[in-house]
Amino acid sequence: MAYTNIDDPSAHFQTLLWTGNDVDGRALTNDGNSDLQPDLVWLKNRNVGYNHFLQDSSRGTSVYLSSNTTTGDTTWTNLVESFDTNGFTVGDDGSQVPNHTGNTFVGWQWKANGGTTASNSDGSITSTVQANQDAGFSIVQYTGTGSAATIGHGLGVAPAMYIVKNRDQTGTNWTIFHKNLTSNAYSLYFNTAAQSNSVGYWNGTSPTSTVFSIKNTSGDVNTNTEDYVAYCFAEKQGYSKFGKYVGNGSTDGNAPFVYTGFKPAFVMIKNASASTNWYMWDNKRNPYNVVNNGLNANTSNATQGTAYDTLDFLSNGFKIRDYADGTWNGSGNTIIYMAFAESSFVSSQGIPTTAR
Repeated sequence: MAYTNIDDPSAHFQTLLWTGNDVDGRALTNDGNSDLQPDLVWLKNRNVGYNHFLQDSSRGTSVYLSSNTTTGDTTWTNLVESFDTNGFTVGDDGSQVPNHTGNTFVGWQWKANGGTTASNSDGSITSTVQANQDAGFSIVQYTGTGSAATIGHGLGVAPAMYIVKNRDQTGTNWTIFHKNLTSNAYSLYFNTAAQSNSVGYWNGTSPTSTVFSIKNTSGDVNTNTEDYVAYCFAEKQGYSKFGKYVGNGSTDGNAPFVYTGFKPAFVMIKNASASTNWYMWDNKRNPYNVVNNGLNANTSNATQGTAYDTLDFLSNGFKIRDYADGTWNGSGNTIIYMAFAESSFVSSQGIPTTAR
């Protein structure tokens, strides 16, 4: 069997950088080896403290969610105005996003199914799904019932991570399942809190190849008649990895190395054992081995700068360089991560990747 079925990860995930010029209707074009029409675009102003903006082709271009707030769907027509054949078009209304002159921006993009959705009746709640089974990504919409339920995700294999948000109700958490939390009773939020089993959002049930489970009467995942979106991810060898490592508190030479099986294009981590931020890095803002320009998924902060040489992106994974405050290498702490590839360590033809 081939090491990977995805020889060009840029067909499914890309990062795009641009500097604002105040032009409304500005088309931004990806520069990967393959064209990518995104279905989820996650935008962030890099040099100004401003919210994150998540837009997807299932909910449409007129609404967004912010990973650093608990607000539901908010209307704004000047963000992503269209999902294009190889990138996306942004608007401008004079504010700090997404194309204000002098500001720098990043857009992380994932491909689902070109905006084409299908009804899915695998679960007890009928969901609306657009799925990219090849790359292990789906966008799932469902309406809560207030009773314990299952939701079809369309991936064909069990997801390793899913991120759920109530679209209707302000004050509800982004609620996150990750396969390497202590058990299926635990979850994380897009905030600084450590993992918790105080609510048990997933009804104590692990996801299957067809569905994930939600508990009854939880506003974060299952209030009656309220609408939700879930971003679901499955591991694909040589393209994506969802795992954990245990910190040792050591400095550069003895800090952990994390094997992913590919040269990373994007890594996001969270210390599941402690109250810390979520950190996001990519190979476009950090084009060399040393990776130090972090952004926080849970705050509006601008890029954190170069205070710490945090990671090395390597040909087959990433290496922790600086233990700093324990966020990414606290001794004995469990740190979970999600990662996507720039290139697989070995192609489907057995060709190894080059080092960075």
